[in-house]
Amino acid sequence: MHQCRCPVLVGVALGAFALPALAGVFQFSGVAESSNGKELYEEQHTVEGSCTNGVFEPLEHRVVYVRRSGDGTTSFAQKRLDYSTSAIRPVVDYRQPDFGETLDVTYPDAGSASVVWQPPSGDIERSRIDVSDNLVVDAGFDNLVRRNWNRVTGGESIRFRFLAPTRGTDYAFILEPAQPSSLNAEHLVQIRPDNLVLGLLVDPIILGYNRQGALTVYSGLTNVRENVSQNHTATIRYAVSNYPECDLTP
Repeated sequence: MHQCRCPVLVGVALGAFALPALAGVFQFSGVAESSNGKELYEEQHTVEGSCTNGVFEPLEHRVVYVRRSGDGTTSFAQKRLDYSTSAIRPVVDYRQPDFGETLDVTYPDAGSASVVWQPPSGDIERSRIDVSDNLVVDAGFDNLVRRNWNRVTGGESIRFRFLAPTRGTDYAFILEPAQPSSLNAEHLVQIRPDNLVLGLLVDPIILGYNRQGALTVYSGLTNVRENVSQNHTATIRYAVSNYPECDLTP
């Protein structure tokens, strides 16, 4: 997904036609806080992509996770997402060395996803999951929202399946409008399990977006490990430092 950042126009003998314009980068960062307002870490996001029919198409998404202290910042985890084959099912490469944890999600064929997870303790776990058209993986939920922007902002609900890589399976979820809360955003939605029993065990994830379609707040379980037993649950507030040259939403 490493692309030249300049627009490209290619002419051919039978007539000139435009390839998708390379649109530079979409950059934003987020600060994660615990329920009592303590800063946990910061996420630094860089998304490279192209413009297709005036809409940004992500290709590569890199995240650096850092902790801030009086001496500056220290990186403690990294993630790379490759959207070259699907905007909602990226290839995932996640590393959190302080716990010895790694996670890789790839697609050996069109009908399956392969998960290789090294937990903080124990042996490597491998699983294979069937891929459906509405399966969403990792931060692909963000593109799911933007690709359905008019439906989402119009109050509709969207059903999809979400990969739970450390459980080696996927679950049914619903993306729907969220009730007003202390989280301020121009558009507020939530993701919750489409199952009564699972819904009693898993809290909804709340997502806030601005009018341009950029994520401004996330509240819920994160993919960053807190200890050997669980991940952080946090509220992450995002700020955009650079928008791409085209719209984020259709």
